[in-house]
Amino acid sequence: MTDTLRLATRGSDLALRQAGAVRDVLSTRRRDVEIRRVETRGDEIRDELIHRLGRTGAFVRALDEEILAGDADLAVHSLKDVPTETVGADGLVVAGIPERAPAGDVLVHPDGLALDELPAGAVIGTGSLRRTAQIKASRPDLTVEPIRGNVDTRLEKLLAPHLQAEHERRLLAEGGLDADPDGADDEGDVDEGDVDDAEDTDDTETPEEAFDRSVEEWFDGLTELERSAMGRVVDVEYDALVLAEAGLLRSGLADAVATTRLPREEFVPAAGQGAIAVTATDPDVIETVRSTVDHPRTRVAVTVERTVLAELNGGCIAPIGVSALVQGEHVHVRARVLSIDGTEEVAGARDLPIENHAKAAEAFAAELADRGAADLIAAAREEVDADD
Repeated sequence: MTDTLRLATRGSDLALRQAGAVRDVLSTRRRDVEIRRVETRGDEIRDELIHRLGRTGAFVRALDEEILAGDADLAVHSLKDVPTETVGADGLVVAGIPERAPAGDVLVHPDGLALDELPAGAVIGTGSLRRTAQIKASRPDLTVEPIRGNVDTRLEKLLAPHLQAEHERRLLAEGGLDADPDGADDEGDVDEGDVDDAEDTDDTETPEEAFDRSVEEWFDGLTELERSAMGRVVDVEYDALVLAEAGLLRSGLADAVATTRLPREEFVPAAGQGAIAVTATDPDVIETVRSTVDHPRTRVAVTVERTVLAELNGGCIAPIGVSALVQGEHVHVRARVLSIDGTEEVAGARDLPIENHAKAAEAFAAELADRGAADLIAAAREEVDADD
């Protein structure tokens, strides 16, 4: 093993932050760590939804191939993106799993509304089959629309219409825009009915009373994220988003928007959500990473989650949530498998003995499958394949 470790990562801001955190820990062992940015298939195909990309490990394989080709010593992934069947292939090992960030989902709304406060018909953005099904199961009166992009891009898509509308209202109040450019005829005359309406209007409110800051002062007070959103053109106007809390935290954007945590009993996270995986093949690199980076309780929890996912053969093509938490000598695991439209589900929870957590997780998954989870997953696979 060389003195300088070459670490492969995607080039997104979130991926670089995750890679930087691993680099900083490894650097404490007096090793230099060089970060290598790699473009993955998932980065190249911009208009595909996450569940389609995840079926082939689109965000993962290109990084691991750098290791297999000898161009990198290790790679950093979001663990939920790592297909369960690829671990161990070609000698690749998940050498380290750092301590997990919060694993749950949050609702992002410009005014901080909770899910049960959203009006019927509100549009929720997500790129996840699991989140889509869970939203539909909880609030079938909402509209769920797909969304892709990095965390900051998604937030900009959410904020853009709201900020642009606020900007226009302020310009109108200051007289910077014609309030109704098409309201008069070619001669500039006003309809008789409009005169009557105008006479009844209370015109005592001034622009200064309506807004306490000028347009320039308001714009100067915007964050960089909000300013960037101001110039974004969106095809879909979202009222809210559902995102992973870990992604917001690691992107440094948790305080940039108003969020509400979704209950994990109902919105069961994806297997491995909030966790990072460091892969490697060289035995010396594996030992270095494991002794420096690995967090035992996190590894046990995600092993349970990924074992359940693997036994159910769900991958990214079915709405499956699996969440585990180490509690003393037991691992509490909860799973929820839904139909794509959220109308059917098989769910369960169990406390597994920590000394044989992987085997116990297999038995738990087999029970879920027998209760109908296997049928829901098969139906979801057929539905996804039919849409390809």
